[in-house]
Amino acid sequence: MFQCVPARVSWSVSGVHARRQLASNFLGRRNYFKIIGTMKNLSLMRGALAQSAGDGTAAERAPGATPAPAPAAVNSSHVQSLAARGVFCEAERLGDSLRDAPEAEMETENGSVGASGFATTDKDVGWCFGEQSVLNAIAALQRGEFVVVTDDEDRENEGDLILAAEKATPQAIAFMVRHTSGVICVSMEEERLNELRLFQMVPDNEDPKRTSFTVSVDLKHGVTTGISAADRSATIRALANPRSTADDFRRPGHIFPLRYAKGGVLKRAGHTEASLDLCRLAGLAPVGVLCEIVNDSDGSMARMPDLEVFSKQHGLVLTSIADLVCFRRRREKLVRRIEPQGARMPTKYGDFTVYAYVSELDGCEHLALVRGDPQQFSNRPVLVRVHSECCTGDVFGSLRCDCGLQLQFAMEKIAAENQGVLVYLRGQEGRGIGLSHKIRAYTLQDAGRDTVEANEDLGLPVDSREYGIGAQILVDLGVQQMRLMTNNPRKYTGLSGYGLSIMERVPVKVTPNKWNIRYLRTKKAKLGHLIEIEDEFDREKEVQVEIRDLN
Repeated sequence: MFQCVPARVSWSVSGVHARRQLASNFLGRRNYFKIIGTMKNLSLMRGALAQSAGDGTAAERAPGATPAPAPAAVNSSHVQSLAARGVFCEAERLGDSLRDAPEAEMETENGSVGASGFATTDKDVGWCFGEQSVLNAIAALQRGEFVVVTDDEDRENEGDLILAAEKATPQAIAFMVRHTSGVICVSMEEERLNELRLFQMVPDNEDPKRTSFTVSVDLKHGVTTGISAADRSATIRALANPRSTADDFRRPGHIFPLRYAKGGVLKRAGHTEASLDLCRLAGLAPVGVLCEIVNDSDGSMARMPDLEVFSKQHGLVLTSIADLVCFRRRREKLVRRIEPQGARMPTKYGDFTVYAYVSELDGCEHLALVRGDPQQFSNRPVLVRVHSECCTGDVFGSLRCDCGLQLQFAMEKIAAENQGVLVYLRGQEGRGIGLSHKIRAYTLQDAGRDTVEANEDLGLPVDSREYGIGAQILVDLGVQQMRLMTNNPRKYTGLSGYGLSIMERVPVKVTPNKWNIRYLRTKKAKLGHLIEIEDEFDREKEVQVEIRDLN
């Protein structure tokens, strides 16, 4: 039986001044105190959980659940993630972070080197409950039990009950209906959905998270209305049966198939992908059942710490999408270098060696421009910029954004230090919405909307970029420790989980112009970018006001 080994975390009272100085310098005073407050709250919460565990309170056990190991305790990286997701607190092992301060000392079991050669441990960035929680979840699904899977606090911040579709029973579905929203979904691969003629529910998906619903279904034969737990479990098992055909189902129905994104959680970090990935890892049919857990008291969405309490009450394994991402990353290599030796590329900033990579997920090609000897990268922190493609800014010199300026800044700085890596990620135009959608967003901005509002008006994500491919390119080049050039907090979380350590954030400084000043202000105010805006325009306005007042 798999055993879940919780991390042992101890907080001392020494080194308070040093910790405050280090954390405040890196996170800013407001975010720093927000983190400390949340750490204290979580500490109290864990004490309450420990007390409730021993009070003898009886709780319903999920159908089929054995006396499973308790869910893995929240380790310090998860504490920091819950406190300030996206404010750089996930940069574990960061020289200037809370992790190295005397007050926070953590002991946990070491991990192992995966098949891809990435040496990582549960101390590495990106883990929430640890690798063992994923192993426990896989074993639970094999036994026909539910698992609870949480997602990113910046995404839906929810937890789903997940079950292998082939293990669905009336008792299990009754339990799921009783403790969830009741909209039971089944994640399936696109090829299988096409075989069953289960096509997109709507031609233009406006869901902000891009959840890909197909038409709903019921089994045609052997059921009544389709809504009962017995009927729904029969439909779910039929969807998991490779011998089922399109004619076995009627449309619409009471089960909602979801289209799985090829590549799974490594391509799209959603519950749809997590449920199917876990089933596949368990050696079961790649069809997962999922539904959002709600609180019994008021029907609101259950979030942490409610999900931890729920899992403990019902004897369920608790893991996270972040853990599943890390689990797969340490075992799978997602990129392939096209030409091992690279090629010389002289630029106006000096000579670089350029390497081409191809994604094994979607075939998209990416570039890495390297200055210095990669053989030496493992011995010291490497200056790194992970740059998302921007055709309008990088190629045509558009003044509407600062992308081209950031690219120039990065190349100049790498050349000046005579060492570093620039990873150029293609297919991420317009923060991931694509070139044509970006032009549509520009039209809305011309009418007065800002960059965030324009994306939302179009029903598109504000920022859907993924940095996992960039992280694996860095690992392939031998980078272990980074000095990351970025103003974007999301890159800290996006580059986590590969055994990479971010030792320093190097601000990317650009001079605003009258065309991009509003864009930069919006990124700072709404997206949390750490931008130091040299706003000459505001100073000019202040001078004009002073002159007017004097007159």
